[in-house]
Amino acid sequence: MTSSFFHLRSPSLLRGNVIVLGSLAASFMLARFPLNQPSFAMIFPILCAAAGTAETFRCIQARWSWYHGAVMFALYMDLMALIMILFLAIYPLLMRIG
Repeated sequence: MTSSFFHLRSPSLLRGNVIVLGSLAASFMLARFPLNQPSFAMIFPILCAAAGTAETFRCIQARWSWYHGAVMFALYMDLMALIMILFLAIYPLLMRIG
């Protein structure tokens, strides 16, 4: 039996988390983290993290259960990663202005 990871029509919590964490790792590499240089390529990790968050959101169930709580916890992790990616994208631009 295959996992729902490869079936794009069925929601997968693992797929959403992998997409978001992969885009976070890619954003650190694109931003050249210790130097924090601006790059227009940072738009791709932002879009991928948003898509991964939407994929995680698809896993929410109507009634509360432990799985629903885990999905909520994963959504909070996705939002923190998305905010970190936005920070890595916007901070160098603000430092050039000021």
